[in-house]
Amino acid sequence: MNILLVEDEEVTVQYLSKGLKERGYSIKVSNNGNEGKWLALTQHYDVIILDVMIPGINGWEVLRGLRKSGNETPVIFLTARDSVDDRVKGLELGANDYVVKPFSFSELLARLRTISRYTAIIHQDVIKVDNMELDLLGHSVHRCGRRIDLTPKEFALLALLARRQGEVFSRSRIAERVWDIILEKNSNIIDVHIRRLRSKLDDPFDVKLIHTVREIGYVFECRKDCAARGN
Repeated sequence: MNILLVEDEEVTVQYLSKGLKERGYSIKVSNNGNEGKWLALTQHYDVIILDVMIPGINGWEVLRGLRKSGNETPVIFLTARDSVDDRVKGLELGANDYVVKPFSFSELLARLRTISRYTAIIHQDVIKVDNMELDLLGHSVHRCGRRIDLTPKEFALLALLARRQGEVFSRSRIAERVWDIILEKNSNIIDVHIRRLRSKLDDPFDVKLIHTVREIGYVFECRKDCAARGN
């Protein structure tokens, strides 16, 4: 995995560079937001680890510029900004994950492994998770061999979440990606559709795949009970 680290704290840079290289990752470091954005737009990286408070343009603006240009390289925010509002802002701008300093290196590695699984999944035509099979080309969903009938919007919502397993989606990002609208304040349209999707996809089965992330949004993933079965 080829990683771009945009970080100006030298201790963090040395710590991450050493640890990631020892585990076989290739890493490029930039300590400036302007340079980091330029590198991300002109070279290929599998993931970008991005601080918020950096010289030049800040991490928010770096990510905003990347997504506006159509660059969908996975981004993990690594920052001391730990408020819920900051987390929501990062995810709404298009970050794939958000890790707060001080952080555990083993946790960051786990987040990187999740990202690597996501990049492999996103190019698949058929996604299999536990006993669910989602056929993106055939526009069909099955669990335990049973066909699940979804509306077009429900299918689009499931496809968005399933193709980016482990990535937390805020309600506003879901609204933009699936409905192409800006979510109005206090609107519950996303919660209503998630509830309907869950009633078909999760409620009849023991293993739940759609999970709520409190105060932020939703994530699609198979948790420990699935891993224990080797799925």
